[in-house]
Amino acid sequence: MTVETRTWNGPSAPERLSILRRTESIAIVGASNKPSRASYFVATYLQSSSPYRVYFINPVLDEILGQPVYKSLADLPETPDLVDVFRKHDDLPGVAQEAAEAGAKTLWLQLGSWNEDAARIAEDAGLDVVMDRCVKIEHARFHGGLHLAGFNTGVISSKRQVLA
Repeated sequence: MTVETRTWNGPSAPERLSILRRTESIAIVGASNKPSRASYFVATYLQSSSPYRVYFINPVLDEILGQPVYKSLADLPETPDLVDVFRKHDDLPGVAQEAAEAGAKTLWLQLGSWNEDAARIAEDAGLDVVMDRCVKIEHARFHGGLHLAGFNTGVISSKRQVLA
């Protein structure tokens, strides 16, 4: 893994909320059909707990969670508003370029992903960029669905719940 000096400053919490509010469709690049993968967990959350149209991008899969998987962003039936990326560090500039070419509005790199070259490519093309943040966590945080473990418990209380 490449370690780089962080000089880029991302959007503030209110700016991230604004991005999520104006987003209608999300393409998950590097989506997996394996329940143990973060992209699968994020996908199930977005499908069940968000208003977004969710698309999956993976060149080797045909279906995830009962939905078709597309080989690339260019193959989607619509331009995605937000491209949520689960790819290795060295792939990120290429994904940023693909997101720009597809006409996306936001490039969102998941927790642990930071690539200033990718950010520069996306920003130069007019995209908003978020790095090292999870769409699921941010959405849940802004919409009252984040519990200590990251799950919506369905219980509203000021007291910590005892789980059996």
